[in-house]
Amino acid sequence: MTIRIDRRRAVQSLTALAAAGVLPARAQAYPAKPIELIVPFAAGGGTDVLARALAEQARAHLPQNLIVINRAGASGGIGWGELVNARPDGYKLAIITVEITMIPHMGLVKFTGADVEPIARLNADPATIAVRADSPHRSIEELLAAARKSAGAVRVGNAGPGSLGHLAAAALEDKAGVQFNHAPYRGANPAVLDLLGGHIEAVAVTPVEVATYVAAGKLRPLAVMADQRIGAGWEQVPTLKERQIDLSIGGWRGLAAPKGTPPDVVATLRAAMARTLQEPALRDTMAKQNMGEGYLDAPEFKALIARDNAFFKQLIERLNIRV
Repeated sequence: MTIRIDRRRAVQSLTALAAAGVLPARAQAYPAKPIELIVPFAAGGGTDVLARALAEQARAHLPQNLIVINRAGASGGIGWGELVNARPDGYKLAIITVEITMIPHMGLVKFTGADVEPIARLNADPATIAVRADSPHRSIEELLAAARKSAGAVRVGNAGPGSLGHLAAAALEDKAGVQFNHAPYRGANPAVLDLLGGHIEAVAVTPVEVATYVAAGKLRPLAVMADQRIGAGWEQVPTLKERQIDLSIGGWRGLAAPKGTPPDVVATLRAAMARTLQEPALRDTMAKQNMGEGYLDAPEFKALIARDNAFFKQLIERLNIRV
């Protein structure tokens, strides 16, 4: 997939910040020390890859380093709980993902996406179903047929209870009239490794989590849950809609601070992210990992979080998903 950072939107964001005069004297002093960046999933997964690439390229736009710290567990809930309870001074941030609009409705956490301060959406991806390259299931229809033949026989790994993969697979069950055996892990990477080891039959993740193994010929994506096909070696992978399954579910990754972080600190971070996402090295990393484009500045990102919260709330209630 060719990554095309929306330069017009990024430049507009920077211009608006400058015009509003939101970088006063205090902002010039921030940050005065390194900033912790929480990744709420295990190392090696797509969120971790993006966070580390972001931290590296942000050095050109922040006077202090972003220090990546992994806090896996509860489908992101452990790391985000730490963010929600952190001092709102800009020195502890976190990568948030679409799961922050899901897990509150399953009772996994007591906070919601409204309890953090959005900085910027970094990218957006569809969900995908992938199997081993030597799997007997050569198409999504064959995988569904196996699940239909023996309820629960097809084990589908995901990044944890309430993760995008979990809900995507549950929605696919509903649409196709099948029953999977959902296998939760502490992040997408452990699930993918178990798939490679032959311990499960498939994974429901995003393309970035399996891109390396797909390129190496070790895994085979059966379908993407998008409105149209994606690129970067995935041109032959059909959408579910092409297979007469009307389902489109995707995720995103973004940067957030604790609620109540001073506006000038938020503005500094917004400006830094708008510039960092234009860095060629970061765009190259995202392209190689098959990460979809999707930069949004804070106001648009906040609105998206609210919309996704409403969508997944009704989906979880309708399917009666419990963990």
